[in-house]
Amino acid sequence: MAEIFDGDSRGRGECVPYPRYGESVDSVVAALEAMKGAVFSGLDRAGLQRAMPPGAARNALDAAFWDIEAKREDRPVAALAGLGALKPVITAYTLSLDTPERMGEAAAAQRARPLLKLKLTGDGDLDRVHAVRENAPQSRLIVDANEGWTARHFAELAPVLATLGVELIEQPLPAGDDDALAELPHPIPVCADEACHTAADLDRLIGKYDAINIKLDKTGGLTEALLLAEAARERGFAIMVGCMIGTSLAMAPAMLVAQQASVVDLDAPLLLAQDRVPGLRYEGSLVYPADAKLWG
Repeated sequence: MAEIFDGDSRGRGECVPYPRYGESVDSVVAALEAMKGAVFSGLDRAGLQRAMPPGAARNALDAAFWDIEAKREDRPVAALAGLGALKPVITAYTLSLDTPERMGEAAAAQRARPLLKLKLTGDGDLDRVHAVRENAPQSRLIVDANEGWTARHFAELAPVLATLGVELIEQPLPAGDDDALAELPHPIPVCADEACHTAADLDRLIGKYDAINIKLDKTGGLTEALLLAEAARERGFAIMVGCMIGTSLAMAPAMLVAQQASVVDLDAPLLLAQDRVPGLRYEGSLVYPADAKLWG
């Protein structure tokens, strides 16, 4: 977590390092420590975008800047961002990768949730989805292959998953080996996750993906996330907003992006043994914007 304190107001932000991008707790702490002098010398949020690369460390500091600015001006972050009042949204609920039997049992336990996200891996995935659909017949389904499929998997599975009502396939192929997606039919929209970090990535995704998953730990914060969402819409991409496993403090800024997303995946606090207090308010899968006591 990063904090900025000016003697009167305090801003906070939380990030989650992701080893997939070479990050660790130690590397993020070191990166934040290295920014202390610049912050004390007057670095602002705009300068931060140039001073640090996209990633978890910048996300935490970017969120802290938004938070302290809102407190200084006594205005909600949504107003600072030029958005209207934030509304509650439906979040996906994630079912972890497991055997078809266990994923079916997990689906049965969550069958009242309107949107389920299934973690997949390749071989055996059709049985997994069948088991979930059988045990949660009314739930909308999206799937996340986490770069675990090959082009063969995609070609074979996507048409069948469409008949099972799957609405989105997230990052089916490795981010660095996804050119085949431009040649294969998309019976289900395909969403870039690991393949998309900032707005600079968008042009090379055209023709391969139909949507992008915006995660603040990838973009380096809300500032870039909002720019990415705007640029993505201009290019015809649908918007998904996602998260790493963090507390409500990490989810709160993403609620601004969620207002313009067709798919929201901000269920991390539901998967923790204990969340922050106060945290975001969840009523089943309906998640409400943050109270100012938490953030923004």
